[in-house]
Amino acid sequence: MNKDIILTNQEIEHKIRRIAYQIYETFVDEEEIVIAGIANNGFIFAEKIASMLETISPIKVSICKVQINKQNPQLPIQTSLAKEDYANKGLILVDDVLNSGTTLIYAVRHFIDVPLKKFKTAVLVDRNHKKYPVKADFKGISLSTSLFEHVQVVFDEDGSSYAYLS
Repeated sequence: MNKDIILTNQEIEHKIRRIAYQIYETFVDEEEIVIAGIANNGFIFAEKIASMLETISPIKVSICKVQINKQNPQLPIQTSLAKEDYANKGLILVDDVLNSGTTLIYAVRHFIDVPLKKFKTAVLVDRNHKKYPVKADFKGISLSTSLFEHVQVVFDEDGSSYAYLS
């Protein structure tokens, strides 16, 4: 399998910093926000954004892990925070790659049942091949790829990361 690197570790770090600043600008009036990351890579990406936000802003950041069955997204979604913990707060739903939009739209539907001050979405890679009318408010990179190409983000245990197209 041929792997074409589309984002290096340094480029991903730059994207994380830029997205964190965009989130800060959007939620500047909030005292506390919740960053909800879709397990697994979306949650790792969310943790990196939260860490950067805590360095650049005074906003209190809570992190929430979102467990969704990607093969059958209609199944109940589990979150590491109770609904009361993110009700009436600003929330950013984060995933690593926005492919067809299926995972993101079902996750959005889960959070719609709770009153939120503001709701935004963030992805590292937006593939522009959506099946559902969902968009990323904050994105690292947009790619126009064929349906036969696959985008993968790798977050290594040593802290390095990269994204490739195969």
